[in-house]
Amino acid sequence: MRRFTASLLASALFAAPALAETIEIEHNGLTLNAELQLAEDSTLADGVLVLTHGTLAHSGMELIVALQELFVDYGFNTLAVNLSYGIDNRTPAMYDCAVPARHTMQDAVSEIGAWQDWLDSQEAGPRWMMGHSRGGNQTAQYALSDPDRVSAQILLAPATWELDDTLSSYQKRYNANVTELLAKAEEMDASTIMDGVSILYCEGSGATAASLMSYYGNYPNYDTPTVLAQTETPTLVIAGTLDEVVADLPEKMASVSQNNVELVEVEDADHFFRDLFTDEVVDYASEFIEAQ
Repeated sequence: MRRFTASLLASALFAAPALAETIEIEHNGLTLNAELQLAEDSTLADGVLVLTHGTLAHSGMELIVALQELFVDYGFNTLAVNLSYGIDNRTPAMYDCAVPARHTMQDAVSEIGAWQDWLDSQEAGPRWMMGHSRGGNQTAQYALSDPDRVSAQILLAPATWELDDTLSSYQKRYNANVTELLAKAEEMDASTIMDGVSILYCEGSGATAASLMSYYGNYPNYDTPTVLAQTETPTLVIAGTLDEVVADLPEKMASVSQNNVELVEVEDADHFFRDLFTDEVVDYASEFIEAQ
């Protein structure tokens, strides 16, 4: 793994008109939506950067919108997917915890694949992938499963994972033994709602047995460095030095030895890379893509 120190690259780019459009597709009985932005004088044949947001977030969140605007200024087409979380044509807004969880990690990876199918149907050019937080891990999982359709990937503060930490964090957050809940879930039909169960950030929301097992089961590939130790896709990992959400990311990346995987740390950035840190992210990402 190659590593280099972050420094803000000067940019003389000016905002350019872009074509923005909401795209809808059908997948597994649901309508999915995404925001497509084309750079000036560009078409999908020139390639597209597919953006995936983090846990229970959406395509209209501040970070994703800022990334799209900046990448278009740099001349890149972008497609910001809005994960459905099991909701038909979900509005780009934070997930409503009043809705019992019927979604899984695997659903998200499948939806990324559905958007690749749509891009195939549009005869799109090279595909570059970018995911933030849990979306970074889901992006990495997708690229590992379908490397022929991913020219390069940029993972922004991608999720790390340890089973023991996941189980203990649930106990601390919700004062409940998730191991016992998982044992109950395994005996149920996958679609059965477990009333009052807490999941992710949603306390007492309820969740299907499949959803609970997906997010709290033993899946080592939920740890992004573990995935990257297996990938052949050119990969840039971007970490913030003040990120308290995935604070162990740089340490865990030290074990990834592939020459196709690079790490850059953005000084003083937290998990969301706001304001000028977003510019720095786009500088690094665009330079990385152009180098492939």
